[in-house]
Amino acid sequence: MACVGSNGELTESARRMLAALENPATPEQVAAHTELPLFRVRGGLREMAEAGLIELSAGVYASTQQGRALLSAKR
Repeated sequence: MACVGSNGELTESARRMLAALENPATPEQVAAHTELPLFRVRGGLREMAEAGLIELSAGVYASTQQGRALLSAKR
């Protein structure tokens, strides 16, 4: 599951997950908020963390400045 398309824009599921991380959250909380399956959320969070869009600290994910900028660019 790619979180950023070839055009540099977030995929719909990545946008939903990143928006859910307006406040730090666990994967389970993100899944509940987005209504996406937990396995998809975990994979997406892993990809977004590798891309520098979010960061993990003590089991909780939060968006980075880069992630917030990419999300707000689409709004």
